Amino acid sequence: MANERLRALEEVEKEIGMILQCAGNIVLELSKDKHNGSHLDRQLVQFQNSVNRVESELSSQIRYLTQVATGQPHEGSTYSARKDCQMALNRAEYTKVKLGELGRTCEVMLEQQQQQQQQT
Repeated sequence: MANERLRALEEVEKEIGMILQCAGNIVLELSKDKHNGSHLDRQLVQFQNSVNRVESELSSQIRYLTQVATGQPHEGSTYSARKDCQMALNRAEYTKVKLGELGRTCEVMLEQQQQQQQQT
């Protein structure tokens, strides 16, 4: 899953290179005294298609990252489950500490009661 995402981002990077190349070709053609209209049209269509593909893929990547960051369940990730498990372990450890403190407090109170009963 992660490798697929990285490959998709590499493709986006290549597509951005194509966008820049198309833009350069368009500017070069427009700078000529006589420009070729059909060549401009082809470059413009390629430019627009590339921009649309990049926008679509980046939107998909952003949606995925949003799911991961908000802890929503999504395909291929165990982050949410691991986070829930770690939080449960933290709560269990906290409960253990508090029960230990409560046990010591009860022992102290029982000792005090026994001492008072022995004194009387």
